[in-house]
Amino acid sequence: MTAERKHTLWLAVVAALAAAVPLATDNDFHLRVLFLIGVNYIAAAGMNVLVGYTGQKSLGHAGLFAVGAYTVALLTARWGWNPWPAFVAAGVMAGIFGVVIALPALRVKGPALAMVTIGFGIVVEKIVSEWQDVFAGQQGIYGVLPLSLGGTMFSSKQWVWFVLLLGVALHVMLRLLLRGRFGRAFMAVNTAEVAAESVGISVYRFKVLAFVISAVTCGLAGALIAQQNQYINSDFITFNLSIFILLMVLFGGHSVYGPLLGAVVLTLLDSFLSRWPGVQHFTYGALLLFALYAMPDGLAGFVRQMARKWAPGLLPAEALPAQLAPWRLRSGTGAETMLLEAQGLYKAYGGVVPTNEVDLSIRAGHVHSLIGPNGAGKTTLLNILSGIVPPDRGSIRFEGRDVTGLAPHRIARAGLGRTFQNLKLFAGMSVLDNVKLGLHAHIPTGFLGSLLGRGGHAERAARDEALQILDWLGLKDKAQEIAGSLPYGVQRRLELARALATHPRLLLLDEPAAGLNPQETQELAQVILRIRDLGITVLLIEHHMDLVMAVSDHVIVLDYGQKIAEGAPAQVQNDPRVIAAYLGADDGTQEEEEEDEEGGAHVQ
Repeated sequence: MTAERKHTLWLAVVAALAAAVPLATDNDFHLRVLFLIGVNYIAAAGMNVLVGYTGQKSLGHAGLFAVGAYTVALLTARWGWNPWPAFVAAGVMAGIFGVVIALPALRVKGPALAMVTIGFGIVVEKIVSEWQDVFAGQQGIYGVLPLSLGGTMFSSKQWVWFVLLLGVALHVMLRLLLRGRFGRAFMAVNTAEVAAESVGISVYRFKVLAFVISAVTCGLAGALIAQQNQYINSDFITFNLSIFILLMVLFGGHSVYGPLLGAVVLTLLDSFLSRWPGVQHFTYGALLLFALYAMPDGLAGFVRQMARKWAPGLLPAEALPAQLAPWRLRSGTGAETMLLEAQGLYKAYGGVVPTNEVDLSIRAGHVHSLIGPNGAGKTTLLNILSGIVPPDRGSIRFEGRDVTGLAPHRIARAGLGRTFQNLKLFAGMSVLDNVKLGLHAHIPTGFLGSLLGRGGHAERAARDEALQILDWLGLKDKAQEIAGSLPYGVQRRLELARALATHPRLLLLDEPAAGLNPQETQELAQVILRIRDLGITVLLIEHHMDLVMAVSDHVIVLDYGQKIAEGAPAQVQNDPRVIAAYLGADDGTQEEEEEDEEGGAHVQ
């Protein structure tokens, strides 16, 4: 039985058992607790995308809960809407508010983001408390129309079954979304934003999307509370609610199942402690600290760890195809064209000028090396070309198109891939998923298609191509290992595999031999030549001169941010200005230049 069929079977069993529970009791309190578990899960499931997958902390989602609750209250009690369209409108309105908040809020990170969202929650709380004419404050809005079937309002049992149905549908859709290209992109944003941009992922766009998903589910949760109570007032909208929603996600753990575990445990605990509010609030704080520091993987992580230890058959590894066709680049560029041209690139940080009026011409089909002493500005130049650092002035044309100042993800999608001097892998993800992230821009499945499970064929094609790339680099046997657990040299090669998966026409390699032993460096030289033979142009930064001279068709030399020489490797190797830059000689002294030339001095 496949993993998907096992999941479907277990989901059906759990849903059937949950649906049978209301049949065993007529106790309204027990039914209310079951209903609240479902509502809290719906709120936490979307929040999990924002917090658990994208890594953004929000402490103001009570405000979005309020948007949904008051939308459905005003539409039904004041303006006479049918409760079903009003319920849908509540989710839409919360999503709109999510966009409005996310656009400015997500330009900050960490504690600053938390403070912005706290501010939003406080503002909403004050508005619904003080704007009596519209929101009625503590008096509240009565006569909110509940959901109904055939003109008959839902009973307590029907409310439980409805939130169960809604929760199952939400779980299935989010699981499909998070197991595909969108889930990988969310986790990439969480792990390494610069690396995510380098494979064509718009970090800001995915942060906004995650915020909107969490806003919609919180809005729907608020609408459910208002319609089931047929009443809403400002007492529902407190900072404690924001803490509770966040706590369900953190305590439940990073998994699509985490919010369910958190909702079940914390809703039951909340109901038990409701008669002692002081103890209740102390417990929230203690659990939040516990979740953050003592159990960072949450309940889901603990359950997963126990399952791997005692029942490994429940978590089988994905079956991978044994035979694959050789990997082929999807497009190449003619060897006689000028691929990239940069003119007058200048970048200054105060009095430090790492890039000073640099002109650059990269011919397709060649290996170009960028060399120079430490601090010469090589990495800054690569960062400018790849969009990570905008130039103060100058222009860059890639395949005839002006790409000056474009966002890194747009430059990556245009065909410029790169690796980094300091490794930027998605360390907590598998080797296979790291390479799939390189293919992100080439997987055609959109958001709605992923939600509805229509991306299966594209995902399988991406898996197979990722395996082909790994096989091309001799890493296929590492496909299901965690990237961060690999030896350093293998991690270097994995980062190269991820860059190749973007199907670049120009590949920027920033010191790919750093930290490699001599044998690995020799193997790297052969890999670079094979990459060139695929039709990929290479711009290489490297301090290993043996490697540079072995693979380069053209060498460019920087010193103090300025280009001081370029040409064929042998020509540059014996250039007096290059020797002076590396050895510290005074290239203005003719006698020293002549001695160097007579002694056959060259850059080693």
